[in-house]
Amino acid sequence: MNVVAQADVSRETYWGISSTGFAVFYLLAAITIAVFLYGVYRRFSRYTEGDDDPFARVNDLPARVLSAAKIALSNEKQFNRDLYGGLMHAFIFWGFLTLFIATSILAIDGYVYEPIVQGNFWEGDFYLAYQFMVDAMGLLFVVGIGMAMYRRYWVRNERLWGRHTSSEDDIFIWTLFGLGVGGFILQGLRIYATGMPEHEVVSFVGYGLGLLFGAIGLPLAGEPGVSTASGLVTAENLHWLSWWSHSLLAFFFIAWIPYAKPFHMLSSFANVVTRDEKAGQRLPNVPADLDATNADSIDDFTWKELLDQDACTKCGRCSSVCPAKASDRPLDPRNVILDLKKYRESLEAGADEQPIIAHGGTSVIDTETMESCMACMACMDACPVEIEHLQSFTRLNRQLTDQGDVDSSMQDVFQNVMQNGNTFGDSARNRGDWSEDLGFDLTDAREEEVEYLWYVGDYPSYDERNKRVARSLATILQEADVSFGILFEDEKSDGNDIRRVGEELLYVELAGHHVETWDECEFEKIVCTDPHSYNTFTNEYPEVNFDEHADDELMPFDYDEQWNADGEVDVLHWTQAVEELVTDGALDLHGTELEYTVTYHDPCHLGRYNDEYEAPRDLIEATGCDLQEMPRNRADSFCCGGGGGGLWMDFEEEPKPSEERLREALEDTSAGSAVEKFVVACPMCMTMYEDGRKTGDFEDEIEIVDIAELIVEAIGQEETAGLEVAAN
Repeated sequence: MNVVAQADVSRETYWGISSTGFAVFYLLAAITIAVFLYGVYRRFSRYTEGDDDPFARVNDLPARVLSAAKIALSNEKQFNRDLYGGLMHAFIFWGFLTLFIATSILAIDGYVYEPIVQGNFWEGDFYLAYQFMVDAMGLLFVVGIGMAMYRRYWVRNERLWGRHTSSEDDIFIWTLFGLGVGGFILQGLRIYATGMPEHEVVSFVGYGLGLLFGAIGLPLAGEPGVSTASGLVTAENLHWLSWWSHSLLAFFFIAWIPYAKPFHMLSSFANVVTRDEKAGQRLPNVPADLDATNADSIDDFTWKELLDQDACTKCGRCSSVCPAKASDRPLDPRNVILDLKKYRESLEAGADEQPIIAHGGTSVIDTETMESCMACMACMDACPVEIEHLQSFTRLNRQLTDQGDVDSSMQDVFQNVMQNGNTFGDSARNRGDWSEDLGFDLTDAREEEVEYLWYVGDYPSYDERNKRVARSLATILQEADVSFGILFEDEKSDGNDIRRVGEELLYVELAGHHVETWDECEFEKIVCTDPHSYNTFTNEYPEVNFDEHADDELMPFDYDEQWNADGEVDVLHWTQAVEELVTDGALDLHGTELEYTVTYHDPCHLGRYNDEYEAPRDLIEATGCDLQEMPRNRADSFCCGGGGGGLWMDFEEEPKPSEERLREALEDTSAGSAVEKFVVACPMCMTMYEDGRKTGDFEDEIEIVDIAELIVEAIGQEETAGLEVAAN
């Protein structure tokens, strides 16, 4: 072997490269960096053309960056529900980051440290540690890329493929593969050509390849019988070819980053930094002048919504958890985001404008697509880069409302709410009639001071099945001997789902009515039957600028303050309030009363929206029931199909979300068909699952009950609540 003497443990950075090659390399590097910076500038300058975002996105920037770095470095979102995907991404991310840091260290040593101190730190023990880490993390990088290629091309994971899958996805993954494998080949050729220095054994991958080259007899230029004129392929000229191939591929990749899929390495982190911690729980308000609040053109979207589009990695996690897509509705969250991005880019390339959303396939997004959204927020919970789908989706729904393209059944709901204050269209005078079968009178919170001002909601007030739930809850509160009252005809629809379908001003009207009414009452806490009400009272009413609308003669309120801005009024879902009562011993429960085997469905607006998972479970267990968890529970819960207006619209879907969920309860829980009761904590869920129980032919297999009904049975007050023990 041709042993190259080395005085120190290190190596020559540009071994085998001539001075001319060195100059060409740096010329290409300068061009690459210029192309990269120009692309990044174009991308980020485009965001400045987007509309202003109503929420603070860059306040407390150091803390935001630190939090985003924690999320990115831990890969915590990638591991969510997908161990294989999490490991794969962690290997790629940490391997790529290590190689980037390693390249930066070389640059610092050669162009900063050496000129200043006339020496090098890239030698000795530091060099050995450096080489070992580069090989170890580089190997993980290649393994991660291999895992990605296996999942994409061999397994052909369904969520990785769609109408936006393109050649850029292939170029991206194969370029990374080429950089990883090519780097090791280059290293192995260098080690072999320089005589296999003993200290290079720390570069265990490259050293192993060097041994392989020796085993196959790869010629060396200095060996007997090998000359430059012989025409033989030698390790030295293969190294030269590999060095340039690797360098050119790296230059291509760096220059390409701002113009294609690799840009997500920058945009995704920016998206996490600028995320809204309450995204989905609250929506942007519509100003009184209605200026640029919808989606008449792509310029109406905020800069953050444009960033969302660029941050999408096409991973399909949102699509894989979307209940609308699983039910064959025409919604795919990923496609909506990417369709908007594609349209924006086509306009920048000179294409003609078209409607953003309309009927008949002539627009960027079809009406039926957005009508399919259940506003369950599963897509946002699954997204590893914090895309706020619901912000853009609500903007599209507002555009539908503005155009008058809302589904006819939703138009009827809007009309019912405007005329009668409820989605049923029944008289407001009848709102408290559900309480007539109780064995006691309800307090009018408008006339007497109460501890709990109970917002009953539309369905518990007017729907026969949910009236039984309302009576159960009233019985529980009465049994606990707490002071509570309702608003009777002064209670109206909460507006949560009205807003998510796009009717913003009707929502403001409802909000103004309620806060003005509450302002005249004396109470300590607001308790809600419906998680949808709980969410909108907790997160959205305090965001409304009532002063901006108070002078509008069309608005039926004079309230001009910001309601509950300091959180002085506690808003609770009823399970939270009753769980406190059970803990305090106000209800005679010992955890042995009932012996049913049950499973529980987490409502989207209580769970994913507001992170309340334990209070309902504590109450179920307090009755003595054996709670068996479904595979999809807590944040992974599968929507009933009623959110986002789904409760009032008919869809061609197979299977219905409610039917699929009941099947899961009976087949996929550990107790299987032994599950007797499907327990809910939301009136909308009750309605959807009672329907799914009939249409899915589950009537003889499982019963739908609310937690309140279990508690009433456990405390032996069914008669007071006007219930049948064996309700059908």
